Amino acid sequence: MHALANPTRFLKLARPLTPVLFWAGVALALFGAWGGLTQTPADYLQKESVRILYIHVPAAWLGMGGWTAVAAASLGYLIWRHPLAHIAARAIAPAGAMFAALCLVTGAIWGRPTWGTWWEWDGRLTSMLLLFFVYIAYIALARADADRGGDGRVAALFGVSGSVLLPIVRYSVVWWNTLHQGQSIGLTSSSIDSSMLWPLFFTIGGFTLLFAGVVLMRMRAMLATQKVEARMRRMAAQ
Repeated sequence: MHALANPTRFLKLARPLTPVLFWAGVALALFGAWGGLTQTPADYLQKESVRILYIHVPAAWLGMGGWTAVAAASLGYLIWRHPLAHIAARAIAPAGAMFAALCLVTGAIWGRPTWGTWWEWDGRLTSMLLLFFVYIAYIALARADADRGGDGRVAALFGVSGSVLLPIVRYSVVWWNTLHQGQSIGLTSSSIDSSMLWPLFFTIGGFTLLFAGVVLMRMRAMLATQKVEARMRRMAAQ
């Protein structure tokens, strides 16, 4: 990780990796969505509405995983002062917010035929909504800090402190009596039948690769912007 803190070395790896991750993610996600929509049976209770899980579950995974990455990058910036750590956190946050929003939207669509309502102040839904708001707050704080010429420590501290929400989201279905179903997939077993489960691995893998490709794309764009701004300041000083 210390080696990648060098922007030149990072860009040398990121340039070829970005299109590979992006298009591999698109291909896997599309294949998984095709399998989930056309090749798996309907659930005996939820019928066809169960197919939204192939989008909802990856979105939930990346909504939480995205903030884990924001917190890790923020911690790296606070401890080691990696020059790219703060950029990485700022690049990850919008992608994570997008998947958190997608999780909420697909959850509402899934909840309407299952629970009879678009929204319920359920433990899992409410904590995920709070996580989405934390994403928005981080994005706004990081932008405001950059505009005033800050060093990024305030946003990094917020990125680390916001991680307290992650166990709440993760264990909300265990800690509170909730409408949301419990954990369906564990490390060693799953309550979902294998005939319905296999496309989920493709959509999770595909969206994860797509997420990584978008983050690399944003990091490269932010580094390019910094380079242009530094050049403009040098020209103005001459």
